[in-house]
Amino acid sequence: MATPATLFAPLHPTLLHTLQIDPAQHPRGMAHLSAASGLVRVRQRLYVVADDELHLGQFDDCGSPTPAAAPGRLLRLLDGELPQGKKQRKAAKPDLESLALLPPLPGCPAGALLALGSGSRPNRETGVLVALDVVGQPNGRMATLDLGGLYAPLHKRFADLNIEGALVVSGELLLLQRGNLADPHSACIRYDWNQIAPWLAGLQPQPPAAKSVQRMDLGHVDGVPLTLTDGTPLHGGAWAFAAVAESTDDSYADGACVASAVGIVLPDGQVRQVHLLHGAPKVEGLAVLSDGSDWVFTMVTDPDDPQQAAQLLQLRLPQDKDTQA
Repeated sequence: MATPATLFAPLHPTLLHTLQIDPAQHPRGMAHLSAASGLVRVRQRLYVVADDELHLGQFDDCGSPTPAAAPGRLLRLLDGELPQGKKQRKAAKPDLESLALLPPLPGCPAGALLALGSGSRPNRETGVLVALDVVGQPNGRMATLDLGGLYAPLHKRFADLNIEGALVVSGELLLLQRGNLADPHSACIRYDWNQIAPWLAGLQPQPPAAKSVQRMDLGHVDGVPLTLTDGTPLHGGAWAFAAVAESTDDSYADGACVASAVGIVLPDGQVRQVHLLHGAPKVEGLAVLSDGSDWVFTMVTDPDDPQQAAQLLQLRLPQDKDTQA
């Protein structure tokens, strides 16, 4: 297990805009997306999953602040409707916390998006595979995945399973386990892509075993551990992550967001460059783009209030020699 990470002084992310949508598309007539929990950029489009919805949000990428961004669209991922009440909705939701961009796999020659339930409750073990076309848009083909077989060994390893991030890096699928006050260590769980891709495509009945599990200590703020909420690939096996310090001791109950951060993990698993974020926005989705000598971090937030819109934030970090393109 890595030693606790060094925390750097807070950076000030820029608010680009909030995630507005056409209320006619929303099942409850909302004009915004809340509880944003996973983010992927594909060309000039951003895809967002929200942990209290059954839909995928699609938004135009925006590199500068704008108060009047074009509203996004919703694409249904799962059938049915969730209850209106907050407590009933929380209990019933599939808790789609992760969104990953996948390379080509059987049945998806142009790649796919993979949304994953957190696994924190039995009804949160569903995934959705969304096939993409050659320009990176959903082509109409989807498949629902039963994650029970994938998560069963993880439940034995983690007393409170809570998968909050997924990404493909250097021939491996990484799942990111989020810790909490009761177990402050997050973890990176690695699978061989060539072994798990056939299972995702429905060609193998059983998922492969994990190659490795690395527990990660991201440090503490005011006694609350920073824990992983999302990850995205960089170059050469490195990857970036978002993390929050949420004052709760289980994966179900929300708590106060004491701090948030972004950071980088090197190909050898070493955590470095953990930068706190000014104002502690609860960042739960992350995409990173290389721009000259900088990394551009784009982030979405979960305000823990369905009446508040998720925010789209951005900041720049200089690349170093270990993560440069």
